[in-house]
Amino acid sequence: MRVALFATCVNDAVYPATAVATVKLLERLGVEVDFPAAQTCCGQPQFNTGYRRETEPLVHRMARAFEGYDYVVTPSGSCVAMVRDNYPRIGRKARVEGRGDTLADASNSLVPKTFELTEFLVDVLGVTDVGAYFPHEVTYHPSCHGLRMLGLGERPRHLLEAVKGLRLVELPGAEECCGFGGTFAVKNPDVSAAMGTDKIRNSLSTGAEMLCGADNSCLMHLGGMLRRQGAPQRTLHIAEILASTEEEPLV
Repeated sequence: MRVALFATCVNDAVYPATAVATVKLLERLGVEVDFPAAQTCCGQPQFNTGYRRETEPLVHRMARAFEGYDYVVTPSGSCVAMVRDNYPRIGRKARVEGRGDTLADASNSLVPKTFELTEFLVDVLGVTDVGAYFPHEVTYHPSCHGLRMLGLGERPRHLLEAVKGLRLVELPGAEECCGFGGTFAVKNPDVSAAMGTDKIRNSLSTGAEMLCGADNSCLMHLGGMLRRQGAPQRTLHIAEILASTEEEPLV
């Protein structure tokens, strides 16, 4: 099994510990992980802002960077949703415009083998107990892309429930959007902040030490709001929790 890590822009630039934790976790489970240095952005910010043609070179680059791997695994539901949902749209649109099948071929090479971390663990490796240890109270926020576009369902929760020492606390209004939405937060800052305020209020009401999620873009938004409020709760990606063990505890 040849597995490649797709780190993503946000993790590479702001949260490298999440990418490191993903590799550490997968290697602990016996997976040999490569990091193709040619990877860059999947094109989600450009596409979501309406720049479809500017996204197309990135589709080609992604296909080349991850060519030859059996699986591409990333700790980001939104980036997986971009590949699975929007790459086929881009390929079909180019074909309709009479520009050939190269974008469709690039999409087809990536879609079947690109997995979000928690679904790779549960669906491909067939594990929920990854040998993690994290003696803290945690509440889980399911991000919109993972929840609605990928249908991750209970996979992240099952993984968290199997972590030794972890107490999972139910998040009220868990399925409500946090308000980030990438460029949505830039275009509609007041609405974004209001949605984030609701999510933070619900998260703090749980009394949990950690607000956990599977997308650092959402956690960046919520973590910033928590820090500005001076709240004691902190945000943490699920990969970092799952990578933590008794021998090498995260915190």
